[in-house]
Amino acid sequence: MTNCSTILKKHLLTSRHRLPEVTFSDEGIVRHLHLGTRWIQGSIYPGRPDTLVHEYVQRMMAWLLFVTPDSVSHRQALQLGLGAGSLTRFCAKNLGMTTTAIEINPQVLAACRSWFKLPADNARLQVVLADAATELNNPVWRGQVDALQVDLYDHEAAAPVQDSLPFYNHCYHALSPEGCMTVNLFGRAMGFERSVEKISAAFGPQAVWAFLPTREGNTVVLARRTPTPIQGALLRLRAGEIEARWGLPASKWLRIFKLVL
Repeated sequence: MTNCSTILKKHLLTSRHRLPEVTFSDEGIVRHLHLGTRWIQGSIYPGRPDTLVHEYVQRMMAWLLFVTPDSVSHRQALQLGLGAGSLTRFCAKNLGMTTTAIEINPQVLAACRSWFKLPADNARLQVVLADAATELNNPVWRGQVDALQVDLYDHEAAAPVQDSLPFYNHCYHALSPEGCMTVNLFGRAMGFERSVEKISAAFGPQAVWAFLPTREGNTVVLARRTPTPIQGALLRLRAGEIEARWGLPASKWLRIFKLVL
């Protein structure tokens, strides 16, 4: 097995001239991650690193509404884009899931370990330094992912780095039968409707749900691998369980979350 520090050094040497510099800023009790610009790529509360700071990041957990709470710790989470490591940490530690994050920029991984309290790889948590679209094609993921969380932006934060129909087809095939994909579709120049059309083409129109935008403009879209009907009473019951177990505002989600037809 290759030493992780050796891999990190190799990636730093090969990509330092083409990947943006990673920095952080502190704003009161919040620490933000930046990729060489003022745009925020992720945040934590350093004093409470297991709490999800941003509303859109909390909404990336809406897949919990579609599975039984007692099954969560036995499931596989895969994040495309590490950001500040919030989703990775939350899924591995708070939910007890087997969790893998794919991140192309080794400086982001180093920053998360140094400044954002991301634990070292362990039995439940692993970070793979790779291009997310390429790694998603690895046969090891096919049909294995229960929670696929996609948040892929470059330093300009103008539009998702991956937003094509072939990419969403690969996402679909990575999911388990009960699996869900959640995508952050924030972007200053992004065509939201075009993105939703491509997701619907890959998953089917009955499979796609969307939140209303946050104040910051983030719109989280969810797509289910198997869009079986689900009753509102069951969603309300699960929302209450999610709030009680993990402190996420799931009852609020139900008021601003609906099928996209």
